[in-house]
Amino acid sequence: MEQSRDVLKQLFQKEFSKMVAVISKQFGLQHIEIAEDVVSETFLTAAETWETNGIPLNPAAWLYAVAKQKTLYYFRRNKIFEEKVIPAISIERSDEMEEMKLDFSNENIRDSQLQMMFAICNPAIASEAQIGLALRILCGFGIDEIAEAFLSNKETVNKRLFRAREKLRTEKIKMQLPPAGEISKRLDNVLHIIYLLFNEGYYSKTKNQILQKDFCIEAMRLCMMLTDFERTDLPKTNALMALMCFHASRFNARQTPEESLILYDRQDETLWDQELIRRGMHYLNLSMQGNEITSYHIEAQIAFRHSIKKDTRQKWISILDLYDQLLKINYSPAVALNRIYALYKVHGPQLALLEAELLKLENNHFYFLILGELYSNIDKELAKSHFQHACSLAKTQTEKSEIQKKIGELDLPHK
Repeated sequence: MEQSRDVLKQLFQKEFSKMVAVISKQFGLQHIEIAEDVVSETFLTAAETWETNGIPLNPAAWLYAVAKQKTLYYFRRNKIFEEKVIPAISIERSDEMEEMKLDFSNENIRDSQLQMMFAICNPAIASEAQIGLALRILCGFGIDEIAEAFLSNKETVNKRLFRAREKLRTEKIKMQLPPAGEISKRLDNVLHIIYLLFNEGYYSKTKNQILQKDFCIEAMRLCMMLTDFERTDLPKTNALMALMCFHASRFNARQTPEESLILYDRQDETLWDQELIRRGMHYLNLSMQGNEITSYHIEAQIAFRHSIKKDTRQKWISILDLYDQLLKINYSPAVALNRIYALYKVHGPQLALLEAELLKLENNHFYFLILGELYSNIDKELAKSHFQHACSLAKTQTEKSEIQKKIGELDLPHK
């Protein structure tokens, strides 16, 4: 039944992470793979049952009830219950465990997901593995989708996730929020992973446009959970939320129906999501409290100015100043490269070229792309050479096609 499959797909992405978090909180992170297996089996049972009997009135409650049964049965059957779980949670009598119920209340789901977020984003786990775990455990994405996002294969993704889960066990990482005095420091790593997750969608290499948007939506959902919890509702959390709102507001204007990338100066601003821009302003105002200024604050300010379509010199002077501030607190080649465009808008191509060529980002196709842009009205042959170099380094066919268009435009009469 097509309807039950669609409902199950939506429920899987919405409920998988909740169920895994609650089960892992109850029985410990050392059993996270069991939690994943039990929840996957629950959805398989749902697929088989609902196709015959139809979708229940409360599908989520049905899933929770079956997950409870399968979880307790699994632990009892494998003697993990008596030998490992009971000692771990300091319950002396197994008959008490017989009556134990998994708590799928909204409050416990929220607390479990927050604790899982901090567990997965532990610095002991490699950053790339954290993103994979976040996609799988926090966002409910399948292995195929994660493999597509990383331009990888299922075997590689499974190995990476296995190593990450092993780290959770060997480092004895617990599902708990840090003490009040440490939460701001530990929050930095959580925000960084959410930031990377959003970028994985916004600057995605996959051709699956739905997947791109879903990654961004999931990153925003995770960040909103942090803003809704008093201990993590800090200015830097709101700054990241503002940044993502501003970027997401232009998502529909960045690509044609044929998936070609539309550069900022050619975007149709009527396609920008004004509600997301307003929400971005709300979070940006909240981020102004306190004395800490993070890179998220500055990037959010830059993104806000990009939500103003009017092209004025003052706008770009402001953006250039913000990039200068950003480089001081968080230097990266990508930031330095983005600054070049603002420099060009303020001071023209000659100064921008001088600074761009000092970067020498020889393996970055964006570097040669901007060199091509800067030389377009100065030396067409040199511009064409840079575009061709950019094309050879680009990793997706969409990017290559866009660069080929730019090469073709150089030969047009008006150029």
